[in-house]
Amino acid sequence: MAQPQSGMPPPSFLLEMFQKLDRDQSGSITANELQTALSNGTWTPFNPETVRLMLNMFDKSNKGTISFEDFGALWKYIVDWQNCFRSFDKDNSGNIDKNELRAALQTFGYNLNDATVTTMLQKFDRIGKGTVLFDDFIQCCIMLNNLTTAFRQFDTDQDGVVTLHYEQFVGLVFSIK
Repeated sequence: MAQPQSGMPPPSFLLEMFQKLDRDQSGSITANELQTALSNGTWTPFNPETVRLMLNMFDKSNKGTISFEDFGALWKYIVDWQNCFRSFDKDNSGNIDKNELRAALQTFGYNLNDATVTTMLQKFDRIGKGTVLFDDFIQCCIMLNNLTTAFRQFDTDQDGVVTLHYEQFVGLVFSIK
């Protein structure tokens, strides 16, 4: 059977994958079930925080689970991130170094200074080798997008500068999912 034009696998494949992931046969996938299925290519578990962020993005019922109806969108999201990650992993090392991270962020429209990129690399380098794994790359990008969206609420003239009271700052940070 030919794949649909959207890049999505056939519905029968998605249903088979969903049923394999739904180990307790509840009709939905939990964060733990999803985490066991995901791989960053290093034989280490997928970052639980990344799984939580992705689950929250696609959990339309706000139950902390993914239904089959939402599973296809999550599947496509992960595949798109894999392709993105591979395109920036220029040396095919299975991780992204500082220069590759900078290139990725610039491609996404973020022109961050060297110190900020270094800070981000340190924050998302779980293995301490000066690189970011696939799952941590997703988390980094989601968090940067969420921070940017929250910041823009206060940056009404879009000049990249805001003045916040401390409580506004705290509210801004804690409102980010």
